[in-house]
Amino acid sequence: MATKIRLARGGTKKRPHYSIVLSDSRMPRDGRFLEKLGTYDPMLAKDDEKRVVMNLDRVKELLALGAQPTDRIARFLESAGVLPKKARNNPKAAVPGKAMAERAAKKAAKAAE
Repeated sequence: MATKIRLARGGTKKRPHYSIVLSDSRMPRDGRFLEKLGTYDPMLAKDDEKRVVMNLDRVKELLALGAQPTDRIARFLESAGVLPKKARNNPKAAVPGKAMAERAAKKAAKAAE
């Protein structure tokens, strides 16, 4: 059985609260899970220690057994020092769109005059 460490959403509309859970990869996001490993509260300040609370010992055991973290959970684990930092590169994010490129060209032409 392929297991994933992922977020399960709770809370009300516009007030999200997530549980960090171990679940079968075939289950839906908020569906049945095997074990609750912690919580994530995005409404708290980024420097608040209660924003992400995890049982790191148990998470390390599960990773050793083959559980796969989702991207967001992997980032949490990188900041906690459990996983090594992974280099991420999105070169298309820095490229301006068509309209912005045209505006920049007009601005450069105007400045050249």
